[in-house]
Amino acid sequence: MKLSPIALLFALSIQGAIVPDVRVLINKQDFLAAEKLIESLRSGGPWTPELIEAQSWLGRGALFAKQYDKALVYAAQTRKLSLEALRTRKLDDEARLPIGFGASIEVEGQALAGKGQLSEAITFLNQELKAHWSTSIRTRIQKNINLLSLEGKRAPDLELKEMIGPNVAVSLSKLKGKPVLLFFWAHWCADCKAQAPIISDLLTKFGKKGLMIIGPTQRYGYVAGGDDATPEVEKAYIATIYSKSYAVIPGMSAPLSEENFRIYGSSTSPTLVLIDKTGIVRMYNPGSLSMEKLSAKIEPWL
Repeated sequence: MKLSPIALLFALSIQGAIVPDVRVLINKQDFLAAEKLIESLRSGGPWTPELIEAQSWLGRGALFAKQYDKALVYAAQTRKLSLEALRTRKLDDEARLPIGFGASIEVEGQALAGKGQLSEAITFLNQELKAHWSTSIRTRIQKNINLLSLEGKRAPDLELKEMIGPNVAVSLSKLKGKPVLLFFWAHWCADCKAQAPIISDLLTKFGKKGLMIIGPTQRYGYVAGGDDATPEVEKAYIATIYSKSYAVIPGMSAPLSEENFRIYGSSTSPTLVLIDKTGIVRMYNPGSLSMEKLSAKIEPWL
C-alpha cells in the first residue's frame, strides 16, 4: 500500500518516536508485535534511517535473549536495508543510520560467537572494521572485537600528545611492574561521573599495592548544552569538568585523544580496562562496575 504525500509526511514526522516504542516491545521479547509496529508505520513508504534503527533493535533483543539464529536473521535484514540506504547517502550524513548499521554488525559478530563460532565472528568483525575504518562506527566495531579477543593480549599503547589533569605522559609499555586501570570517560557522561568516586576508593584501597589509574578522554566537538566548540574551547571545557568531577581521583592523568577511544573501542562510556603488571589485558568492560566487582577483578593481579 502506498501512502499519499500528506500521509507520508505525517508518518515521517512521528518516526522519531518509534525506537522507544519498539524497545518497550523488545524488552517484553514480543518480536512479532515489534515487527508489526515497524511495518505499520512504514506502511509501504521508504525505509528511513529512523526505521532502520528501530529494525536494528529486533536483532539486539534477540541477541540479549540468546536467540542467536533469530538474531542473525534480524541482523541480516538490518544490514540489507542499511546497504540499500548507503547507495544514495554516506554513512555519516546523519546520526541514525550509523546506529542501525553498527548494531547489525555488532549483533552478527556477537551472535556468531554465541553459537560457538568465535573464529568466524572475529574474522567477520575485522572485515567490517577494515571496510568502515574511516567512519563513525569504527569504534563500535573495535569494541566488539575487543570483547571477544582483547583479554589475554598485550595492551595497545596510548596516544599521549595532549593531556588533561596531571601532565604525566608515561606510556603503558613503560609501566610494567604495576597494574593499571584505564578509565575511559566523556565530559557529557553522567555514568562516568558516578564511577569516579568508586575509582577513587579503589586507588585508596590498592594504591599502596601499585595500582595506577589513567583516565583517557576525548573531544566530541561540543560543550554544555550541545553548543559547537573549537578544539581549544572544548579542551578548556573538559579541563573544567575534570576539575569538578575527576580530580577526586588523585594523580589521574587524562590523555586527550580520539584515537585512544578508537583503538580501545570505547563507544560505551565509561569503559574500564585492567592491565596486569606485565602489560596484558585482564579485563575489558564497556560500562560501569561496582566497587565490589572491580575489587574482585583487580585483587588477583596486584
